[in-house]
Amino acid sequence: MASRAIWKGQLRLSLVSIPVELHSATKSGAKVSFRQIHGPSGKRVWYEKTAPGVGPVKAEDILKGYEIGDDEYLLLEPDEIDAIKLETKKTLELVQFVGACEIPPLYFDKPYYIVPSDDLAEDAYRVVRDALRQSEKVGLGQLTMRGKEYLCAIKPCGDGLLLLETLHYADEIKNADPLFSDIEDDPADEELLTVATELIDRKTEPFKADVFEDHYDAALRDLIERKKKNSKTPRAKAGDDDRSGGSQANVVDLMSALKESLKKDDARKKTSSSSRRSKKSA
Repeated sequence: MASRAIWKGQLRLSLVSIPVELHSATKSGAKVSFRQIHGPSGKRVWYEKTAPGVGPVKAEDILKGYEIGDDEYLLLEPDEIDAIKLETKKTLELVQFVGACEIPPLYFDKPYYIVPSDDLAEDAYRVVRDALRQSEKVGLGQLTMRGKEYLCAIKPCGDGLLLLETLHYADEIKNADPLFSDIEDDPADEELLTVATELIDRKTEPFKADVFEDHYDAALRDLIERKKKNSKTPRAKAGDDDRSGGSQANVVDLMSALKESLKKDDARKKTSSSSRRSKKSA
């Protein structure tokens, strides 16, 4: 099945705008999943929302509750939360660049492929990709999608593509100090360190993800195949259930746009420098 874009818009570098699409880089259905089935009837099991002393509740009667302490909740109406949701923007602007190794791994969340939307966008796409690769930099920006704002890192990946990875915000990262406070700062034993380093060197090879196998998943699939072939395996047929992008701007003159971006940046720096000199002479 063809991949479906989850976001369409413009990747912008100063005055250069590139029509792009965002596709998930991971497969949600790659692992074996199960449904819960009621054995005696063969019907699917559904979860029903209930409240103690009330029983089943209607979806329209459910409010958002923010715990403020001592089992007390601040109640918010769905409309109040919807009112502050951000509109999905059609532009992802690269506003800052950092060294490729400067972002700690624990900040990275989920990967996406960035793909040019049409043939006219491919030249500009290649320029941004190769410029990031040559400078060994990662571009940072914020993407608004599905009512939320995501911090994103853009970097070249492999031979021909750009990868976007959403990042955790700083306040989402736990302070690690309490977890490691009991570990002594003394250096490791020199002899043991030498042996461990040699062992690492011997086992060092280029990364190839396909040499690793999820043995549990493989065993589970084997079990399912054997059960399918066995006519004595219980089966259930659930049957019917009563439940029930942006403008495509053409990048006509990429070189002119890049040069104009540099001129504007130079002019901004000169204006800022003149302003500082004027303040000093005053």
